[in-house]
Amino acid sequence: MVYSSNDQDIRHDEHGVSNYLYNFLQVYSYAGHYIPAFAARVNRGNKNKEGIHINLKGFEIGNGLTHPRIQYQAYTDYALANNLISKSDYNQINQRLPACEQAIKQCGATGSDMCQPAYSFCQQIFEDILSLTDNVNYYDIRKKCDGSLCYDFSNLENFLSKSSVKKALGVPSSLGYVSCSDLVFRSMLNDWMRNLEVEIPALLEDKIQLLVYAGEYDLICNWLGKSRWVHAISWSDQKDFISASNVSFIVDGKEAGILKNHGPLTFIKVHNAGHMVPTDQPRAALKMLELWATGKLLQPNKC
Repeated sequence: MVYSSNDQDIRHDEHGVSNYLYNFLQVYSYAGHYIPAFAARVNRGNKNKEGIHINLKGFEIGNGLTHPRIQYQAYTDYALANNLISKSDYNQINQRLPACEQAIKQCGATGSDMCQPAYSFCQQIFEDILSLTDNVNYYDIRKKCDGSLCYDFSNLENFLSKSSVKKALGVPSSLGYVSCSDLVFRSMLNDWMRNLEVEIPALLEDKIQLLVYAGEYDLICNWLGKSRWVHAISWSDQKDFISASNVSFIVDGKEAGILKNHGPLTFIKVHNAGHMVPTDQPRAALKMLELWATGKLLQPNKC
């Protein structure tokens, strides 16, 4: 667990975060790699022989905004397909797309000063969709939104705020736990609209395994947008991945999702799950990671 009471330790982009995590690994040798910026930083460090060698075999992307231009384009398509909006709503909201895409382009070309306007332009697409729903839970469209984060995390927050728990974890008693930090969110806002997919092709070319998964009922990081950016990754085996067949991901003798793979790249849409895949489908989530980590995800199994 990493924590700090010093505001100067707050990072403002994934470059800074990945450097902090990399330096952490140089001291503690813990090889957990889940985000593109972090995986790319580790891979560069290994190639440049910086500090100790970290065995980077693969990384996984669950919930996250990796390729903003593609994923924001997918919001209205996903909402229409799931009857969250009408066709006329779809056409009207899509009129915001050109401004969103232009702002994202400026963000990438000119730096962080233009990234916050891109967030404002593009996030309005998402907000327009939500305004047309009956308080839908944007993490799971089968449910209603409960509280500011659409879920009740009070049990977790109360548990991690206990003095005995903080003492066991080595956390100073003066620090409290929050499920979502506004300070961290605001500090990273200029980085929100950056395309982190650009780091991925080099990792795939180095045969580093990537697993991308999504729950089928998640709106905010929906499977449609994820699938599109995964298929759009420009790497030497892109055509082979695109032409690869979808197969059933079987758990306990039943189809738990749809899987597509070629070489080091795998994408899974998890059935009957929203944003919180491990919560909604714990057995499927655990089996997915176990099989992937051991290189057996595509082998016939009787899970």
